[in-house]
Amino acid sequence: MAPRASWKGYLKLSLVSCPVRLYPATSASERISFNQLHKKTHNRINMKPVDPELGLVERSDLVRGYEYEDKQYIIIDDADLDAVRIESNHTMNIEAFVDEGEVDVIYQDSPYYLAPDGAMAEETFAVLREAMRKSGKLAIARLVLSSRERVVTIGARENGMFVCTLRNPNEVRGTTEYFGNIPDAKPDAEMLQLAEALIKQKQTHFDPKNYEDRYEVALMAMIREKLKGHKPIIAAAPERGNVINLMDALKASLSQQAKPPAKSKSKAEEAPA
Repeated sequence: MAPRASWKGYLKLSLVSCPVRLYPATSASERISFNQLHKKTHNRINMKPVDPELGLVERSDLVRGYEYEDKQYIIIDDADLDAVRIESNHTMNIEAFVDEGEVDVIYQDSPYYLAPDGAMAEETFAVLREAMRKSGKLAIARLVLSSRERVVTIGARENGMFVCTLRNPNEVRGTTEYFGNIPDAKPDAEMLQLAEALIKQKQTHFDPKNYEDRYEVALMAMIREKLKGHKPIIAAAPERGNVINLMDALKASLSQQAKPPAKSKSKAEEAPA
């Protein structure tokens, strides 16, 4: 079954455009989730809409409202929302291009994949994709998702494109409140050298497969044990190391180098004399 598109419209650069489809790049469906049950019957609890005056009401009687003053609402229906038409409802109009590393990660929000919508769109899509790939640029555009206009970055990724919604500047908190009281002191040169050596020792290439959610794995193991009728084994609390000064801690960390793997014997060495 083909994935369902979150948005369908046009990708536009000046007078060039092509139909595209936008798909979520991540999914939370594989994560363990819990339901609320009654503690005696173990029946699942259904959250139903309740009016403080009328009590339980039907969902068909619910409408959308905007609170413009305390407990004062104006009703907004589908026709009202349809009347709010801006270009980004159905068009991702590329406004500018920036270097790939220029967008601060703190502004990056939700990731999506962008694909051409139909064979007729493939040539235009490929030209725009490869032009961005060769120039090392990200496109800046806008689109409407969930009744909200979002600024997005668009870049080449494999045979498609990668779209990331960006947070609005007023959503990002400044650093002064959190970092303002941290002294701007120069660290000890020897400690800094040891820390740099420790970083170099642990340097590797990032592979997301090496960083599975260990809590999720342990949670599923506990659930399986309970399904078998076993009591879950309570893991021992991690031991706290002795408090030592920073210099000793850095030196001890560097000394904990992994032993190189033992060389496997060759067939000639294994063969009997």
